[in-house]
Amino acid sequence: MDATDVPLQAEMVDLVPNGKHAAMLTASSVPSLPGDRFEENQPVAEMEEFLPHGAEKKQTHFTDFEGKTSFGMSVFNLSNAIMGSGILGLAYAMANTGIILFLFLLTAVALLSSYSIHLLLKSSGIVGIRAYEQLGYRAFGTPGKLAAAIAITLQNIGAMSSYLYIVKSEVPLVIQTFLNLEEKTTDWYVNGNYLVILVSVTVILPLALMKQLGYLGYASGFSLSCMVFFLISVIYKKFQIPCPLPEQGENLTGSLNATPVSTSDYQNGYTVLQGPDQGSCIPSFFTLNSQTAYTIPIMAFAFVCHPEVLPIYTELKDPSKKKMQCISNISITVMYLMYFLAALFGYLTFYGRVESELLHTYNKVDPFDVLILCVRVAVLTAVTLTVPIVLFPVRRAIQQMLFQGKDFSWIRHVTIAVVLLTFINLLVIFAPSILGIFGLIGATSAPCLIFIFPAIFYIRIMPKDKEPLRSTPKVLAACFALLGVLFMIMSLSFIIIDWATGGGKSGGSH
Repeated sequence: MDATDVPLQAEMVDLVPNGKHAAMLTASSVPSLPGDRFEENQPVAEMEEFLPHGAEKKQTHFTDFEGKTSFGMSVFNLSNAIMGSGILGLAYAMANTGIILFLFLLTAVALLSSYSIHLLLKSSGIVGIRAYEQLGYRAFGTPGKLAAAIAITLQNIGAMSSYLYIVKSEVPLVIQTFLNLEEKTTDWYVNGNYLVILVSVTVILPLALMKQLGYLGYASGFSLSCMVFFLISVIYKKFQIPCPLPEQGENLTGSLNATPVSTSDYQNGYTVLQGPDQGSCIPSFFTLNSQTAYTIPIMAFAFVCHPEVLPIYTELKDPSKKKMQCISNISITVMYLMYFLAALFGYLTFYGRVESELLHTYNKVDPFDVLILCVRVAVLTAVTLTVPIVLFPVRRAIQQMLFQGKDFSWIRHVTIAVVLLTFINLLVIFAPSILGIFGLIGATSAPCLIFIFPAIFYIRIMPKDKEPLRSTPKVLAACFALLGVLFMIMSLSFIIIDWATGGGKSGGSH
């Protein structure tokens, strides 16, 4: 029996509410694979855990339940999960690598991310499980499940904290610019603490209370539209801003001596110390300097979306591994093009003067530029609408750790979301310095979720009679895991060096 034929019945069990077909598809109907660590009837309840329960009079078919999200909406959701605010720091990364080296690194990371998702989907198909934590359970038992759940929780809490920190710091500046205020006032509507709570309650919480991730497809589509507007504006500004910069050039150069904490700093797990001191308007195709090594984690984590892949797969209409891989490839390709174009035109606008957050560089040229102001609003909107997408895997991980085997409960569903958002708001408001700790966490959890876990889960789950331990696919997976360990060591080294040299404000992931 071909390995690709195995998951059909198991996946049907995964999508059927408790009490209906679960009784029909008994353990004897699910193929027993050599090398499985657990009895087949043991994980069935776990596979059904996050599906709505309740008796239905009509017979439930394979696509009647959960699988209601269209192909296009799934692409929107996964693309939105990939697209962090780190896109604002890619122009700076290109300034420190050169166009050719940047393109090589971005292409390599995109291909590696696609391969990583392939390993996840293949492992999922073998055992019919569409939850990251349950793949860990099938591979290594409870320790594997807890490791995956903890990594997802820490990674995504760090990402959500960074997004809300952006809201707290940037929204007051946008309002201040809209009102044409020269100096910041003490009014509540320019107080970041009040504004981040207002945004969390009125925008993020209602979206986070959705029962299914697929319902956020429209919000994800709008979020992507905002980033497309950002990209178009960056391209347009390339042909509007002269080089060298008139008058503002001296101030801009001086500002690079003390780079402010930026969204790209926190998102990618380290703080950039200073920009390259270049005054020419000639593009560099290959650059190596003291900051080049710091750009590697930016590139390595540019396509983080792995905790969201399996939940999106679960809710896909007419699901199949081939279809989900196609969704992943399209999402990665779209974001690859957006990343490269945003980095290229941002870099070609300012060259060596570009700051670690691109929008800050535009502000040095004209703080009251209406277009850039609209772009800031668009980016803030996109960041805000990404938070509910990131929250879903965290809630699932918490349910896997604390409420395994429980029926779906709206009270628990809402409570977890409220507690998470409250906790993150408290961190952002009262302990912003703790965001630096999430830099260390992100440098550890991100390589695990992207590289290490998909590879070792695949090696453990794939039956040895189908693929021996020394087979080419498993050897490649082992090399992939070692690459993840290398990225982890590299990222941790950069953060430790940064803290030792006085940076100390790095943070987050994604």
